[in-house]
Amino acid sequence: MDDDSRAARWEQRTEIPLFVAALAFLAVYATRVLATDLPVFWRHLSMYLLLGLWVVSAVDYAVHWRLSGQGLRFVPTHVLHTLVLVLPLLRPLRIVPLYEAVQHRSGQPRLSLYARVISYAGLSALLLGFAGALAVYQVERGKPGTTMHTFGDAVWWAASTLSTVGYGDVVPVTFFGRLIAMVMMGGGLALLGAVTGSFSSWLMRSFSREGDERPPGR
Repeated sequence: MDDDSRAARWEQRTEIPLFVAALAFLAVYATRVLATDLPVFWRHLSMYLLLGLWVVSAVDYAVHWRLSGQGLRFVPTHVLHTLVLVLPLLRPLRIVPLYEAVQHRSGQPRLSLYARVISYAGLSALLLGFAGALAVYQVERGKPGTTMHTFGDAVWWAASTLSTVGYGDVVPVTFFGRLIAMVMMGGGLALLGAVTGSFSSWLMRSFSREGDERPPGR
């Protein structure tokens, strides 16, 4: 059996468990950040769960790397997998390609390519925004000079950052908070570009189709 077929079989077997693992990571992380009065036992348990979910992601990455046969070329050709492994903040984004795989498994997607790009970009924005708000709130709360006193402040900051508006009324003041902000800015620009490009292509294709269907002489 060649590597391509083995990789396809691995993806078919793991797509649902990895989908659940990505959702579980987001739920456990949100609980750990927002439930500040958790008993010590549950805080330790949540840490072990997050570590275990990271190990699951690392094993999946290693298997894909091994089955690809690409060597070091695997890293730049699988950017999302690599970023998710290195930056836990981006791990919820694994839900998007996994959801795509689940849709293909149950039949052909009902949406057109342009609608799928826009809907998946929207889903990515929601996941990245929620995860980014959790991460920045965790590192910013209680710090001297912070403007993020509640999780609502962090959500407002994430929305203005991802939309590239940047009101400036709520800003991170710590090093790690600003590092998270840089990731969010890059993600917001990429998602905005994907949506804008797909919508423009859809408009151009629609106008071109109307022009082809117009009767001659009009």
